[in-house]
Amino acid sequence: MLFDKLKRVKAFILDVDGVLTNGEVLVTEQGEQLRSFNIRDGYALQLAVKKGFSIAVITGGRSEGVRLRLEGLGIIDTFMGIQDKITCFNKWLNEQQFQAGDVLYMGDDIPDLTIMREVGIAACPNDAVEEIKAVSHYISSKDGGKGAVRDVIEKVLKLQNKWDDDVAVKSI
Repeated sequence: MLFDKLKRVKAFILDVDGVLTNGEVLVTEQGEQLRSFNIRDGYALQLAVKKGFSIAVITGGRSEGVRLRLEGLGIIDTFMGIQDKITCFNKWLNEQQFQAGDVLYMGDDIPDLTIMREVGIAACPNDAVEEIKAVSHYISSKDGGKGAVRDVIEKVLKLQNKWDDDVAVKSI
């Protein structure tokens, strides 16, 4: 049944801290907040965009560096400083004309819970909080910021025959 749901995915929605990053924030003496992204997650994200998947990010954070990183990967729908994630999700879903069942959402903590109960596939990194693991259809063997996003995107693209060496070679 999970494979059937993965085959239906048309869009990915992700949280940032704890999903695309390991959840740590380095703070400089000037107050700048720094995050670390996994390059393999980035590869999978840009490939999914090239293959026609819609990707959105909904985060409570407000980092210009995060926005620029996502933009560089081809992700246009980046919603930052969002406290009410479900309202943002529903608006995006309506604008994109997707059904909730078409969406895979990856989150790691309590603010993601409401959306994860609504989507076709709720996924999380291995180090997500227990409440998130309890509602997830898929728990990656990878931690947040350590390849969890790559893991789930690769599974979807492979099941949909959209992950191939020919594309990988051309994009390098």
